[in-house]
Amino acid sequence: MPDGRIIKALSGFYYVQTATKVYQCRGRGVFRKKNITPLVGDHVAFDISNPDEGYIMEIKQRENELVRPPVANINQAIIVSSAANPQFSTTLLDRFLVLIESKGIKPVIFITKIDKLSDEGQVEIEHYQTAYKDIGYEVELISSKAPVILPKLDHYFKDKVTVIAGQSGVGKSSFLNALQPSLSLKTAEISERLGRGKHTTRHVELVQVMGGLVADTPGFSALDFNEIQTDELSDCFPEMRERKHYCKFRGCMHDKEPKCAVKKAVEEGEIMSYRYDHYLSFLKEIETRKPRY
Repeated sequence: MPDGRIIKALSGFYYVQTATKVYQCRGRGVFRKKNITPLVGDHVAFDISNPDEGYIMEIKQRENELVRPPVANINQAIIVSSAANPQFSTTLLDRFLVLIESKGIKPVIFITKIDKLSDEGQVEIEHYQTAYKDIGYEVELISSKAPVILPKLDHYFKDKVTVIAGQSGVGKSSFLNALQPSLSLKTAEISERLGRGKHTTRHVELVQVMGGLVADTPGFSALDFNEIQTDELSDCFPEMRERKHYCKFRGCMHDKEPKCAVKKAVEEGEIMSYRYDHYLSFLKEIETRKPRY
């Protein structure tokens, strides 16, 4: 049986790419019985029943997977935030970062539309860029009117499988179109009344961009932490993860405990106060969520 990677899932069909061709396949009935859903990004073995169609027989072990968007075996997630329209939000950015960190996927931050900012706004965004770089993240500022920077981004994509994530309306599809004009991905005007974009991406598909594969995914404006436990949350903040061993109490939640290395770092300005505030807010959200059955 040949092996390949699912590069698109649409209307019950899975499109499997091999070194020479893309095959349209269906999933075996046994997958449904076992409640297994093949995902875009899966490495699979498939049986070719005729020259143009096959059946997926085996899904190889996944390195990682995301539920929303449904994609597997990702090397990195590029989180696209806009500097304006919609306004830049550290809260929303940190929600994305926590979700990606919880999956063991490397996050990269792209902040778009910086040309829409005033001089004062530019200084503020550069301040945030420095703050997130100090944590250890790679952060790129991208102007919608400066395509000259795009070739400098190719090292982010070459030989990698990348998921593009971000709030609706931040310019994900526009950004990918600039990287790879042949994609002609649909874009939408921002709805001023709602303050968010209209959903234009209808399915997940891995597309060739700058020598790698990129998933263009539907934008969304809310993220939940249903798969993250309270004792796992601080590990999703790198600056807390590296300090937790210096807390007095093992299993310190960095909230009400005395002699907490994380709280000390916040007081001394080594951890940004808004990041810590977001941590406490997310912690409370996880503690008070309703159990799922």
